[in-house]
Amino acid sequence: MIDVRPSQQMRDLGVVQHGAGILAEPARAFTLPAERDEAERITDELFAAMERIGQVHPFAKGMGIAAPQIGIGRTAAVVQPPGDAPAVILLNPKITDRSDELDEQYEGCLSFFDVRGLVPRPLKITVETTALTGETVTTVYERGLARLIHHEIDHLDGLLYTARMRTGVEPIPVEEYRQTGRAWAYEQ
Repeated sequence: MIDVRPSQQMRDLGVVQHGAGILAEPARAFTLPAERDEAERITDELFAAMERIGQVHPFAKGMGIAAPQIGIGRTAAVVQPPGDAPAVILLNPKITDRSDELDEQYEGCLSFFDVRGLVPRPLKITVETTALTGETVTTVYERGLARLIHHEIDHLDGLLYTARMRTGVEPIPVEEYRQTGRAWAYEQ
């Protein structure tokens, strides 16, 4: 049996991989409601990609995917929280506030799935998005969901999680990460 690396598996599922220019460029915002059809089409493509990926890899902590990761340079992302919570659709998201309190947890990325990195992020973020109708919506996210949302917004800004890691801290191979047994832990 041929052992397929996790990053190759993601590439085969249509996920743009590290090194592609689109992952390092800020995505273009939607003009809503004028571009509603385009925003809906891209959101549907993101959900389809999540469905394909979810069939081959479980995501106990939840998962997200941003349009640049499927080769589309627009400000759309979808986050599926853990459990049965409804998916979060992010159109033109901007972080408008963040807590001073940070925590550091391991993150992975579908665009370089062979490693995991210890990433400090705020425990709480306030995010403005644009609804399909053009209205601005403000939502506060906390803990693990804040981490997932922040990760995807970074993609839309052309950043990978490695840009947020502390100086001198390097990503570790996924095999080594699996041996840490570390799930995200937050105080209730």
